[in-house]
Amino acid sequence: MRVLVTGGGGFLGAAVSEALIARGDTAIAFDTHFPNAGIAAPEHCVRVQGDITDMAALAQTVLAHKPDAVIHCAAIVGVLFSIGSPINIVRINVEGSINVFEAMRIGGIKRCIHISSEEAYGAFRAERIDETHPLEPVLPYGICKATVEQLGRTYRDLHGLEVINLRTSWVYGPALPRDRIPRNLVLAALQGRALHIPSGADTAIDHTWIDDWVSAVLAALDHQAHRFDVYNVSSGEAATVTELADIVRELVPGSQLSVGPGLYRHGNRIELVRKGALDISRAQAEFGWKPRFDIRSGLAAYVEAIRGQGE
Repeated sequence: MRVLVTGGGGFLGAAVSEALIARGDTAIAFDTHFPNAGIAAPEHCVRVQGDITDMAALAQTVLAHKPDAVIHCAAIVGVLFSIGSPINIVRINVEGSINVFEAMRIGGIKRCIHISSEEAYGAFRAERIDETHPLEPVLPYGICKATVEQLGRTYRDLHGLEVINLRTSWVYGPALPRDRIPRNLVLAALQGRALHIPSGADTAIDHTWIDDWVSAVLAALDHQAHRFDVYNVSSGEAATVTELADIVRELVPGSQLSVGPGLYRHGNRIELVRKGALDISRAQAEFGWKPRFDIRSGLAAYVEAIRGQGE
C-alpha cells in the first residue's frame, strides 16, 4: 500500500510513517520540514517538502506518487499555540484540511484517516465519554478539529470520500518535541531536577502511549468496512497529574516531583476544561484493536527510552 502521510516529519506522522515502512508499505511523507533525519528506509519512504496550505503542491504530490490512502496528521497542535495564533491555526488546520480533501478528490483517493482530538468534545460531562458525547469545543484547536470532521462528511456526501476521524488523547512518547506532562516529569526525574507543577491535582487526563496510537491508526487504515466515521483512540483510562507524578517517583526513586491543587493550567495560564477517560469500546469491537500500555507501563517505557538515549 502507498500512503500519503501529511505532517510526516512531525511526532505523530514520523511514527506512523516508520510503522508503515516496517510492514512493507510505502510512506509518502509530506511536511514543511523533516527534523528527524533518521526516519525510514529511503527505498520505501518518499519525502516531499511542502505545506498543506499549498493546494498545488498537494495536488502535484498526489498525482505524482499515486497514494492509495491518506493519513492526515498535519496540524498546528496545542491549546497555547491555537490561542496565540488563531488565524494561522484556522488557515493550516481547516483550510489545509480542505486542500487535503481536494487533492484526494482530484487524485481519486477515497480513504483518509484524519487525526482528530478529544479537544473536539470540550468539557467532558462524565468521567468516561463515548463518541456520542456532544461536541462543545471551547478553544480554537478543538473548534478546528470538530470543523474538519464535519467538512470530511461534506466531502463524503458530495464526492464519495471516506474520512475516518480518530479522536486521540494526549499522545506521548520519547520523540515528542514539546512540553507535555509525562515528558516534563520523566526528564526532571532522570536529570535529578526538582519539579513542581503548580496545578493539576484535580485534573484526570487520558494519556496514550505512541505505540498504541500507531497501532490504532493502522488498524483503522486496514479495516475494510467502517460502521462509523469517528472512533475514540486512547488508553481508555484517566489519571490525575498527581498520579502521574507518583508513578514516575516509583520508577525513578529519589525524584523530587510535586503537583499543586486544582485543575491543570496550560502554561500556568489557561485552565484546562474537565477531562476524563475516553470509552474506546467502539474501536476495540470494530477493529479488534486494544491498547497494550496503561499509564504505568507507558511511563515505564518512556523512562527506559530516555535512559537509552542517555537522557
